[in-house]
Amino acid sequence: MNLVTISGPPSSGKTSVILKTISALQKRGLSVGVVKFDCLYTDDDILYKKAGIPVKKGLSGSLCPDHYFVSNIEEVVKWGIKENLDLLITESAGLCNRCSPYIKDIKAICVIDNLSGINTPKKIGPMLKSADIVVITKGDIVSQAEREVFSSRVNSVNPKAVTMHINGLTGQGAFELSTLLYDEDTDTNTVKGKKLRFSMPSALCSYCLGETRIGEDYQMGNVRKMKLGDEDDK
Repeated sequence: MNLVTISGPPSSGKTSVILKTISALQKRGLSVGVVKFDCLYTDDDILYKKAGIPVKKGLSGSLCPDHYFVSNIEEVVKWGIKENLDLLITESAGLCNRCSPYIKDIKAICVIDNLSGINTPKKIGPMLKSADIVVITKGDIVSQAEREVFSSRVNSVNPKAVTMHINGLTGQGAFELSTLLYDEDTDTNTVKGKKLRFSMPSALCSYCLGETRIGEDYQMGNVRKMKLGDEDDK
């Protein structure tokens, strides 16, 4: 079974891209399933079910969705094998610009949209910088000049990635992506022992553990303070 991780900011068009890409994969006779990771709510699993795609969803709740992803990915792989899938896609919403849900030797795709602003690529961390493929969506809504500037910004952040433009409504470009996702010579039976491409966001401060009071007396663990002294104005 092949394993692929697709991530990106909320509303960037990940689910639409995945649905169109799976349609292209199914035409090749491949069995594809999806596991959707999110934080508080998602009904994307309904869309996958309507399309006849095996799907599971997991909501991290108060936990960082990336930590939740890593804590469950081995069981997710076992589910995909049990379903006799040729390809398992994990979809993870990047709820912060520090998200990094990629695993070494597992194909990683970042979905980002033209409407997010031309400086957005510089604001996104490992989720964009360590991806193998960057999919840019919503290009039909902006001008050709804006598309080119945005693509250039993406390339400056991650020059090694394959950059593709996909229309989530029409599916234009989805077939090309589908040809890059499945490799018949690759077989992922487990991710035990594999390593993340980048470390997870730092955690375990008092607020992570449920503290709600404000003030230095209640700030413990991983705490980083801003420098607000006069020397910063020089």
